[in-house]
Amino acid sequence: MLTEEDARRLVRAEITQAQERIECELGILRVQQVSFGWLFYWGAVGEGQSGQRPRLGGNGPFLVDRENERLIRTATGVPVARAIADYERRLRREAHARHAAAKRSVTQLDTATRTTVSVHPRPSV
Repeated sequence: MLTEEDARRLVRAEITQAQERIECELGILRVQQVSFGWLFYWGAVGEGQSGQRPRLGGNGPFLVDRENERLIRTATGVPVARAIADYERRLRREAHARHAAAKRSVTQLDTATRTTVSVHPRPSV
């Protein structure tokens, strides 16, 4: 399970990669806690030559899941609330799939156990 500081390190590593392609200083601008972890907004932190902070394209916020340690870059064209809702739906689908797989596994084990027992005939008395 990630702490917020661990999540910050993951996001900083991603920002460092982006920094190599952009000629302005990048950093985390704001952090928002959400049900599954955090939302990290990032962008230019210093002022550009115009005296204003440069605007970037393609710097959608990062979703970081504390439980499974996923870092997901969101699209800038998708509203943040929708990206959060989409990820929460994904988590519910994954949980449902795990539950269904576990249920199938128990059923298969139970069936295999019953089959094994019924294959051996009882000795006659």
